[in-house]
Amino acid sequence: MERLQKVLAHAGVASRRKAEQLILEGKVKVNGKVVTELGTKVSSSDTVEVEGVKLEKEQKVYYLLYKPRGIISAVTDDKGRKTVADLFPHVEERLFPVGRLDYETSGLLLMTNDGEFSYLMTQPKFKIDKTYIAKVKGIPTREQLKLLSKGIDLEDGKTAPAKVKLQSSDRKTGKAIIEITIHEGRNRQVRRMFDAIGCPVQKLRRERFAFLTLHSLNAGESRELTPHEVKQLRVLAETGKIG
Repeated sequence: MERLQKVLAHAGVASRRKAEQLILEGKVKVNGKVVTELGTKVSSSDTVEVEGVKLEKEQKVYYLLYKPRGIISAVTDDKGRKTVADLFPHVEERLFPVGRLDYETSGLLLMTNDGEFSYLMTQPKFKIDKTYIAKVKGIPTREQLKLLSKGIDLEDGKTAPAKVKLQSSDRKTGKAIIEITIHEGRNRQVRRMFDAIGCPVQKLRRERFAFLTLHSLNAGESRELTPHEVKQLRVLAETGKIG
């Protein structure tokens, strides 16, 4: 038995908060009866309808996307901008992004219709590494890089320790390329970390997610994860080791 709002979120109908709103507004039925209590639990044998549409049990699917810059990491956008969901016209299932990359950031983004999997991949307590390549204005000192690695005080709290490596720098242009690996996923976190040391990001790309890379993909392209990759990611989140 699972809470109704969790079932709706896992099915890709809406976020859990929006699912709660749908329930409170009387737009959800269980076995033909309107349900408005958030504590309601349902099983796989129950029939759930949202605004008159029966909730189908979709096959779980998992994709790796090379997100281009200028694309919203969302299913829809009230400003009419292109979203990552628009890059999957060939997929029947209702995909949503696992976490997000901001509008100007490109790189590796997972897409799925499996809410439980998304939770495992995005919660900081599971410590899934995400590696970014940042082109920054200014050349950070060794002390500044050490600050990044130990944790930076941001307005929403201190960041967890990070792995930081200066890949290259150019004294003539006053710019540097830095690799940084974090396991948190706060809003615009990498950009804010570099802002905090006075080296604003000019270009940002996520290169790796756990052991996954962008190998053989161009911006806008995607591939389906193999069952073994999905299993490895689950084991990594649950045990801290790749199975």
